[in-house]
Amino acid sequence: MTTVLGLPPHAPDAGTAAVRRGPRPLSLVCKLCHAPHPPIASATCEECLGPLEPAYPAGRALPSAATIAARPPSLWRYREWLPFEDEPVVSLDTGCTPLLDSPALARRLGVARVWVKNDAVSHPSLSFKDRVVATALNAALGLGLGTVGCASTGNLANAVAAQAARAGLPAWIFIPDDLEVAKVVGTAVYNPRLVRVRGTYDDVNRLCSQVADRYGWGLVNINLRGYYGEGSKTMAFEIAEQLGWRLPTAVVAPMAGGSLLTKLEKGFREFTEAGLVSGAAPRLYGGQASGCAPIVHLVERGGDTLVPVMPDTIARSIAIGNPADGRFAAGAIRATGGWAAGVSETALVDGIKLLAETTGVFTETAGGVTVAAALVLAESGRLRPEDEVVLCITGNGLKTVEALQGALPDAPIIAPRIRDLEAQYGHHL
Repeated sequence: MTTVLGLPPHAPDAGTAAVRRGPRPLSLVCKLCHAPHPPIASATCEECLGPLEPAYPAGRALPSAATIAARPPSLWRYREWLPFEDEPVVSLDTGCTPLLDSPALARRLGVARVWVKNDAVSHPSLSFKDRVVATALNAALGLGLGTVGCASTGNLANAVAAQAARAGLPAWIFIPDDLEVAKVVGTAVYNPRLVRVRGTYDDVNRLCSQVADRYGWGLVNINLRGYYGEGSKTMAFEIAEQLGWRLPTAVVAPMAGGSLLTKLEKGFREFTEAGLVSGAAPRLYGGQASGCAPIVHLVERGGDTLVPVMPDTIARSIAIGNPADGRFAAGAIRATGGWAAGVSETALVDGIKLLAETTGVFTETAGGVTVAAALVLAESGRLRPEDEVVLCITGNGLKTVEALQGALPDAPIIAPRIRDLEAQYGHHL
């Protein structure tokens, strides 16, 4: 009898027969053929193999801006747009990250205003993945799943491990074996089952699809993907609220699997349909490292056929060669009049430095891609002088310090004497 991970085939998850311990997840519907599905741990339509997403009741009561503003500062202040019939039970304090005005970046880009949506300080694991894990773990508990996990390029691993530990849930985390040290440590410290896999994220993802099928675990970005992705919308909701219930003219975000950009479009649209915001839908722009830019290529080429690539970039957190939501991200870009840009390794490192020097925010490589892509878009005229732009910074720079190796000047060492200070820095003092 063969085994996987030391467990026998079809070994029961301790939680699969458990009574529901979380909020009731909404039913699902296929995004392509619109076939209805019950609340289940599956991301794929049985009829057409399209992706499943939550089916929100058409007549549900929606809150006013004043009601939302009076609620506690977490992503759950937008709970009517999240995929549950009742209240969440875990990860109750995630969300509501700062939106920072950056006049220096606005001058650098040649636009009217720039704001930085700073999920580099997201609670508890310092990336926007905390948002999607908050919804996914509540879905897992609502479906009676006792074990959770993920396939990850690093940030999601941190978020699942941290939030599962706090919720008391066993977690299995699968990552490529070459991730940055800080991301590995930032997962292992929570004591999940950490599995390092030889290969790319796409290899890890394929393994996790088999694991989810065999053991019935709740792998947040595999069989819980329909619920998981909805957490990303809360970044759009917060931007709108933090701008005084109006919309920016442009938003730039990094692209990995493509879900974030897709959900930003959905979030802005849902608030517009609810009558909560003023202004036209923002143009959405996506950035990728040139060494892994399948969505950029799709936007540039046109059509609907995404061609997978083999990742070759230091921006490992967005190094997904066959992005699951790539076609939908490209569709969101086109529908809003946006565009996409690939950036070099040197440019993304320069983007990290520019953001730090102008805004005081230290971002990881994905954020460097966002800033570098914004520069490319501005130089090509796609960002306009009258634009009010939001840059989505999705992770903390302390996770990818290796990217800056050799890119920062060495600091001289002096003796503890004033004359030595003056000798070294006299013309600056």
